[in-house]
Amino acid sequence: MHPLPFHLAAARGSLLTLLAGLALLLLGGCGEPPWNNPHPPVRDDLVTYKSVMTPSPPKHLDPAVSYASDEALFIMQIYEPPMAYHFLKRPYELLPGALASFPEVAYLDQNGGELVDPTGEVAYTRYTLRLRDDLQYQPHPAFALDEDGEPLYLFATAAEGATFRAIPDFPETSSRPVYANDYAYSIKRLADPRNGSPMLGFMSQYILGMREFSGILAETPAEEWQNLDDYPMEGLSVLDERTLTITIMGRYPQFVYWLAMPFFSPVAPEVDRVDPPPGVAARTLTLDRWPVGSGPFLMVRNEPNSELVLDRTPNYRQEFFPTEGAPGDLEAGFLEDAGKPIPFVERAVFRLEKEVLPLWTKVLQGYYDRSGEVHGNPNGVFDQAFVVGPDGVTVSGELEQHRVSMSPDVKPGIYYYGFNMRDPVVGGYTEEKRKLRQALQIAFNTEEYLNIFRKGNGIAAHTLIPPGIPGHLEGEAGMNPVVYEWVDGEARRKSIDVAKQLLAEAGYPNGRDARTGEPLKIFIDVQSQAIGNTSMNWIDRQFSQIGVQVEFRPADWSRTREKLLTGNTQIFSHGWLADYPDPENFLFLLYGPESPLECECDGSNNSNFKHAEYDELFRQVRVLPRGPERDALVARMVDIYRREAVWLYAFYPKDIYLNNNWVYNTKRHGISKATLKYIRIDDEQRQRMRYEWNQPVTWPLYAGALLLAGLVLPGVTAYRRRQRATARQGEG
Repeated sequence: MHPLPFHLAAARGSLLTLLAGLALLLLGGCGEPPWNNPHPPVRDDLVTYKSVMTPSPPKHLDPAVSYASDEALFIMQIYEPPMAYHFLKRPYELLPGALASFPEVAYLDQNGGELVDPTGEVAYTRYTLRLRDDLQYQPHPAFALDEDGEPLYLFATAAEGATFRAIPDFPETSSRPVYANDYAYSIKRLADPRNGSPMLGFMSQYILGMREFSGILAETPAEEWQNLDDYPMEGLSVLDERTLTITIMGRYPQFVYWLAMPFFSPVAPEVDRVDPPPGVAARTLTLDRWPVGSGPFLMVRNEPNSELVLDRTPNYRQEFFPTEGAPGDLEAGFLEDAGKPIPFVERAVFRLEKEVLPLWTKVLQGYYDRSGEVHGNPNGVFDQAFVVGPDGVTVSGELEQHRVSMSPDVKPGIYYYGFNMRDPVVGGYTEEKRKLRQALQIAFNTEEYLNIFRKGNGIAAHTLIPPGIPGHLEGEAGMNPVVYEWVDGEARRKSIDVAKQLLAEAGYPNGRDARTGEPLKIFIDVQSQAIGNTSMNWIDRQFSQIGVQVEFRPADWSRTREKLLTGNTQIFSHGWLADYPDPENFLFLLYGPESPLECECDGSNNSNFKHAEYDELFRQVRVLPRGPERDALVARMVDIYRREAVWLYAFYPKDIYLNNNWVYNTKRHGISKATLKYIRIDDEQRQRMRYEWNQPVTWPLYAGALLLAGLVLPGVTAYRRRQRATARQGEG
């Protein structure tokens, strides 16, 4: 028998190989992980949660330096401030975090003596904080000691620590309990001018001696590591290992909320010392890159341009899922894990996806458990995820087929276009000026704007206090009667005719100055990266209905900020997100002394609103405890805001997460970011769904094999026939 020529033998071999491969595919594909998994697990035995970073990686992870919400997403999983928030309850409920109980509050006179009757003049307020007895730091090389009890890793010079580029490079780690002094030390770090904390200016207004402490450090040479324990701060006192006091100036009940902020998290002095010595700031050992706390998760990988990984803290204290929640939580399934130990997941992976299509594809394939915050994403990644209909915002049909759900949350914040109350055209406090602003408010259809440009992910604001914050009212009681009227059980925007009438009474009939005949033109300062031609055209059409002309003045943020600080705006865009759930945190946006022109600082009252009654009410609200008296004052301030028509329009923004159906406990929290410990993953369900969604499409392989067979086999058969015929002729 003659062998086949090489090309035919190769063809037959390729065919056989292909058929064998197909057979193996069919026999071995069942139950195997999907072929297209872009993120194969490093360890199969860990229950891993995967999500997406915000559009940019966190810049700061040092709690003294960070003040951004995307950074708090990581910081609040690693650290434990003294206070915390209930995961489920609404309105937002404050509770002890690292503390064993709520702070003990004492009111003091000018000499530091405790007042028997605290209703009068208060010189100081002292907060006594008592820590839990089960707080332990996460393992860290700073706590590693040698045989003599001395730190293993103390670097006096850059050369000594040159071999260590990241925390995982250290072969030895250890831990220790969290002490009261660690919380005092962290407050001192806020005052250290070398850290450049954004909280120094604000907190020095309250914490006794902080401003003076910062001044001393500023004048002290610090060529080497500076132990802040060597410098006392008048308002801080450590009583024992688990107890400290913080004394603030005057009375400020909202201070307890600040104790739930990340910058009040503990910092161990020895960790601060391992933080690189002078001259090695380029290394990645800093708290800005490798934070260490006593929280439920610790950082094990920090590659900010690609991936951040958190692992469950091995020595985290015992904690359990809440056993009660807000109305409706039981029916929504948010109490299925009541009383179970947390955290549930063992590893959390956050990836930075730079390309739109791969991100969307991976979400559809189930390779992300959750999407991360998608509302307001500048690259429009999830525009195709939502459908705005008569019943509000729903997921698209494609996501619905995958049983992907939304977890929307109205953020405790407000975005607005404000009037500059010092502007000669739209500013002022006369009846005519009020009516002009009210006419413009009615003409701007906030509801239509939100549906078109934010896909319905926002709620038109009737007050400057968002939902979930005391002082916010719903229904007819919460309606702004200047812009709306109550009809058939709902608030309806007043007609354009009403706006035209108000405009005429303001001295601008049909949009023209009654004295000069000149058309009324308003100027809107906008951030160039935050607005497009379509929305500008829409706004122009809104005001053209009442004969008012609009001119937009786009600029970058630095230029816009400069104009706000100098009062050179007419109408401007801005926003505010709650630091804590109290109406004072929003009412101060219109407090007269907060005007940049009044304080000559970066004040928050960018409208330059100055109203004697409002300011006096604010001063009272600021020091009063919660109760009916305070609620009545807040309601009066809201009435003033509405009557004076200080903002053109405002809305409460929504954030939306997309959740695969194997992710549980997805309720959003508008204030706290410390929610990762409540997330639970059904890993079996996840693997099953991924397998179903990512089965390879094999029919093209079969078709190709059949086609190849159809092309090759006839040739092979004909050739073998010719060979046999030739052999028979030779024999004859």
